[in-house]
Amino acid sequence: MGAVVLTSNYLVQFPIQFYDLEKILTYGALSYPIAFLITDLANRYYGKIAARKIVYIGFFIGVSFTLFFSTNFSDLISVRIAIGSGTAFIIAQLLDVQVFHKLRKQKWFIAPLTSSCVGSVVDTFLFFSISFYGTGVPWVTLSLGDLTVKILVALLMLIPFRIFIGTIKVA
Repeated sequence: MGAVVLTSNYLVQFPIQFYDLEKILTYGALSYPIAFLITDLANRYYGKIAARKIVYIGFFIGVSFTLFFSTNFSDLISVRIAIGSGTAFIIAQLLDVQVFHKLRKQKWFIAPLTSSCVGSVVDTFLFFSISFYGTGVPWVTLSLGDLTVKILVALLMLIPFRIFIGTIKVA
């Protein structure tokens, strides 16, 4: 979880330079949805208390590593990315845990898809507004592109989710 957060925090600084996507999408959008897969699998197998522990551990590791390895303290945007990431991560992931837990008795895909989409909306809005509001970075368009990719990746993450729940006994 910590590695996903660190990787995503680093990659969000780099717009995708292909097909005119640089104003709407960063590479961080491709890696971050994996955090929701990790949380949802933990929730499915071990329950919401264990999933919350994984979120807290991931938060601590991700923020610590981000601060030490990818934050340039002389660059305000870099500091804001660290703050925005930590805030968005903890709130969105804990919300994901709660939504997943409420829906876990539904069909197998309802809980992971709904919780990931709700968490992604909250995460995206918090992260981009904290990190880039008032900086001149086109954060609204970047956040919309980011959210679109997160939702598409959430759909794709249903494949490994189904494979994992099909091969391991579910709690």
